[in-house]
Amino acid sequence: MEGFEKTLFKAADKLRKNIDAAEYKHVALGLIFLKYISDSFEEVYLKLKEGKGEYEGADPEDSDEYAAAHVFYVPLKARWSYLYSRAKLPSIGNDLDEAMDAIEKDNPPLKGILPKAYAKPNLDKASLGGLIDLIGNIALGDEAAKSKDLLGHVYEYFLGEFANAEGKKGGQFYTPKSIVKIMVEMIEPYKGRVYDPACGSGGMFVMSEKFVKEHKGRIDDISIYGQESNQTTYRLCRMNLAIRGIDSSQVAWNTEGSFLNDAHKDLRADYILANPPFNDSDWSGDQLRGDARWKYGVPPTGNANFAWMQHMIHHLSPKGIMALVLANGSLSSNTSNEGEIRKNIIENDLVDCIVALPKQLFYNTGIPACLWFLSRKRSGNGDRKRTGEILFIDASEMGYLSDRTHRMFTDNDVKKIADTYHEWRSKESKYKNIKGFCNSATVKDIEKHNFVLTPGRYVGIPDEIDDGIPFEKKMGKLNEELKGQMEKGKKLNDEIKKQLSKIGYGL
Repeated sequence: MEGFEKTLFKAADKLRKNIDAAEYKHVALGLIFLKYISDSFEEVYLKLKEGKGEYEGADPEDSDEYAAAHVFYVPLKARWSYLYSRAKLPSIGNDLDEAMDAIEKDNPPLKGILPKAYAKPNLDKASLGGLIDLIGNIALGDEAAKSKDLLGHVYEYFLGEFANAEGKKGGQFYTPKSIVKIMVEMIEPYKGRVYDPACGSGGMFVMSEKFVKEHKGRIDDISIYGQESNQTTYRLCRMNLAIRGIDSSQVAWNTEGSFLNDAHKDLRADYILANPPFNDSDWSGDQLRGDARWKYGVPPTGNANFAWMQHMIHHLSPKGIMALVLANGSLSSNTSNEGEIRKNIIENDLVDCIVALPKQLFYNTGIPACLWFLSRKRSGNGDRKRTGEILFIDASEMGYLSDRTHRMFTDNDVKKIADTYHEWRSKESKYKNIKGFCNSATVKDIEKHNFVLTPGRYVGIPDEIDDGIPFEKKMGKLNEELKGQMEKGKKLNDEIKKQLSKIGYGL
């Protein structure tokens, strides 16, 4: 699967020529989205045209028929077959912009969401036709469901690759998949309201949907609520959700963002997942000094870490659980009231688990990061009572380098971390502390460390495995190896001197 996605991305990337990744991202993702909704439309269109069973007497051009099937209606000149036939014409850019306009006109939920930049002069129309050909080949076989599922994977893969290409800016819309997977596997959003106040391109929601499906649940069992202040990223999110049939009507955009203009003031979410901007110094904190959300202390104007955390706690339901990514500084900082806020949150028994992450996981920052899990499900609620305890997991040495600069977790890494957490919470718990990896510490233990939550302080250093070879024997062997290497080095030095003297450069 990933081989195909990778091949497609490399081929598509060659076509972009003089357009930067940030702009080309919308060109490529817009076409994938168009292919997806056109495939979905065609599937229903053919059934309506046949007119059998429940579709007897139905009009295949009646948009209400598609709304009933939870599919977007695609007007004639926006259908993939029509655009594919015109891919080699110089007018293809205008055709695509008009197609996007027509789709938005017939589908109000998509209004203002789709990209309309295909007629721009810096977009080579021959290359655009080539990209349409490539994406047209995504449909493998006649089974529409396979094609749609593959398109979803391709969209997600392209998002990740564009985030990589854009570097720091890429992190504004994309959280690496392995981090999201750990968060979702740990909090298990089976049923209820899922909220992300800094939702980027919607990766947290997509992974929640995957989790529900993988565990034989119904996607209708979760409802999503989100907010994003960057309009371009918001549009990516809405397309990302639409491509999977996820209702995005409660995903909001405004320029002020979640702090200044909270779009979901009355929401109490069962699950919160978020990767807010690290150490954000420009969050308008000076305008919010007396805000009701700062129940555990007023966050500093120069760093939004604990503003984000308290905003999310404010929106957490009485049995809710949340996971958020923050910079490691949030675990230990005592400047500008942050230590006091952290202490108050700990003493109010909200912190469930802290996971230390390895370096190089993110596309946009080298800042070391961690995962905070906060819960109001700590007094039973089907789990073991864990009040007054916090689980620390040190995953800082886990994962593998997927390329020279980026690290990823394996499925086994994700399973090990999530299973440890679930075992710790289980009523029939067989949980055990593992030196160097995990430790369940009491609030009294944490108080001794001045309420610093760095996992390394609690899990310790793993014991070295004893190989059974006596120290004297090891040293004797190492001594012999060193002696041999020194003799070899002497011979090499003598040979170098000899060769240099032959050409008149004696030492």
